[in-house]
Amino acid sequence: MHLLIPYASCSSEACRQTLANLALPHLQRLLQRLSLTATDAGDDYTLSPPHERALARACGLPVEDGRIAWAAWQAASMPANAADPGNDAWALITPCHWQVGADHVTLGDPQALQLQEQESLALLDAMRPFFEEDGMALSYAAATRWLARGELFRNLATASLDRVLGRPIDAWMPEAPQARPLRRLQNEMQMLLYTHPVNDARAQRGLPPVNSFWVSGTGALPSPSPSGRGGNSPVVPDTLREAALRGNWPAWAQSWQQLDATEIERLLAALDEQGAATLTLCGERSACTYEARPQSLWRRISNPLGRKPLSFFLEQL
Repeated sequence: MHLLIPYASCSSEACRQTLANLALPHLQRLLQRLSLTATDAGDDYTLSPPHERALARACGLPVEDGRIAWAAWQAASMPANAADPGNDAWALITPCHWQVGADHVTLGDPQALQLQEQESLALLDAMRPFFEEDGMALSYAAATRWLARGELFRNLATASLDRVLGRPIDAWMPEAPQARPLRRLQNEMQMLLYTHPVNDARAQRGLPPVNSFWVSGTGALPSPSPSGRGGNSPVVPDTLREAALRGNWPAWAQSWQQLDATEIERLLAALDEQGAATLTLCGERSACTYEARPQSLWRRISNPLGRKPLSFFLEQL
């Protein structure tokens, strides 16, 4: 069993203060029995966050910053009659709301839009011809997730949605020359969507308009395609994500305690029963993987990591 936990820690001082008083007894016991086997060190400004890099490695996908081919990966997982990724380049297109402020534009959480399938399909139909003019074919995957296929995406580095949510978008916009059509499309779609009937109806219900889109998950699958999907894929709970992105640290601590009492306890039980367990803890900068390794009783007792407080493991993320 491999448990991969995004947002196990964050860089903010408020998160560090929360960690100082966070009691996670099952995680503490688990870390006393596991050994550090891999570290992926980065910073807060990589386009691909640590949990996406760790998941990509587990799935057998090449890991290049901003070029993890999640869209092609999703296309490969769809029914055969819906989309065949082949060797084509793909991107995730997320319909979203850009909040325009006095000094910057902030990307809102797409899930907060409460976008319905019929609304999403209507917006996609309206936007599709503009994408096709630039050689990009749009297809529907979910209300807040579309797929786009086009050569433009092959070597284009883009920022993960998790990096941008709730933040000014300027620092995360792709700057490569091949991104120019996308930046132009984002401007055109703001004008198109401003008067779209879907947004008129949403305004009457007090919901924010869909006024732009975000591009991520760009690239093509390697050949031969990886076969990481299946029973060996990590368990990836999203328990901590929303509270961390909102900076709600009391809720984040409560979610951690819930996770400790469920998934962490199950991983500890798997270690007891099978003698094997893998845990990957991911923060905003780095990820650390811990695995069961044969240890003598003396080594277990004298293991210096076993005497470290929980904050030691989480703050380094």
